[in-house]
Amino acid sequence: MDLSKPVPNPTPTSQQYWDALAAGDVKLQQCDDCGSWVFYPRSHCSHCLSPNLTWKTVSGEGEVYSFTIARSPTAPQFAGEEPQYIAVIELNEGIRLNSVLTEVNEADIKVGMKVVPVFHREGDATLLYFKPAS
Repeated sequence: MDLSKPVPNPTPTSQQYWDALAAGDVKLQQCDDCGSWVFYPRSHCSHCLSPNLTWKTVSGEGEVYSFTIARSPTAPQFAGEEPQYIAVIELNEGIRLNSVLTEVNEADIKVGMKVVPVFHREGDATLLYFKPAS
């Protein structure tokens, strides 16, 4: 059994997102027609179905919208990393994404907690984690 951690498999549609993370930036797609932010990367706007999407660099700052604390491994590859702080982060642009909280005291985690991005290397991939804003 392969117990290496799952890492992203970039596609032509998502490659710019993963490349930006590797460079220490957060890039998201924004629809040129309706102005909506789009995440996860897609070929068409999820709001108006326009194919006119532009990649834009965003701060990556936001707040905890929701969270859970996993006290058992979420998969065998994560054994020994408990507890895991899994969160839905609402970026300042209004888009929500799933991520992991790091560099945080469990007692301090709260809905509405301000967070900043952390670019976490996992093998050849860079993942977007978050930590409390100072």
